[in-house]
Amino acid sequence: MTKPAKKWYAVYTKPRWEKKVAELLGRKKIENYCPLNKVERVWSDRKKIVLEPLFTSYVFVHIADIEQLEVKKTDGILNFVYFLAKPAIIKTEEIEVIRNFLSEYDNVRLDKTSVSQNDQVQVTEGPFMNMEGNVLELRRKTIIVKLPSLGHNLIAEIKKSNVKVINTSSKSIGSTTASGIYRY
Repeated sequence: MTKPAKKWYAVYTKPRWEKKVAELLGRKKIENYCPLNKVERVWSDRKKIVLEPLFTSYVFVHIADIEQLEVKKTDGILNFVYFLAKPAIIKTEEIEVIRNFLSEYDNVRLDKTSVSQNDQVQVTEGPFMNMEGNVLELRRKTIIVKLPSLGHNLIAEIKKSNVKVINTSSKSIGSTTASGIYRY
């Protein structure tokens, strides 16, 4: 008998329960991923790097369909994230993009937005090497990577020289040291 295929899903957690939910799922031997962002916090007497969940009230689980009920029974989990009346499936590639992004950059922030498409580009260097996406907008030092399953964007610095245009619209990216924005 073959093992059922596992897929990545996002679950909603109680506010500020992301790390606790990840720990509880781990105790149940349920593969999960709670992306943690390194953030510098400043108090009046000190500075400290702390790990905070990147996605507020989200934890990702890698499960077979038959494990969904067990996941929902976990303390702190409110429900799965739904898309078209079914638990939303997150692509493995998107989970890997998040992992790579967080290993490369500190103090990442999220920007929730709906987007339009312009130039299609391919990243030539860095953690997103060989990935293709669409330029949303050119800014001085930011890049936006859209995770379509969640409707969030990851924002970090990337040089325009690390991207090559595959399909041109009316704008050109060029090869200066400023940064471009692309959508995964």
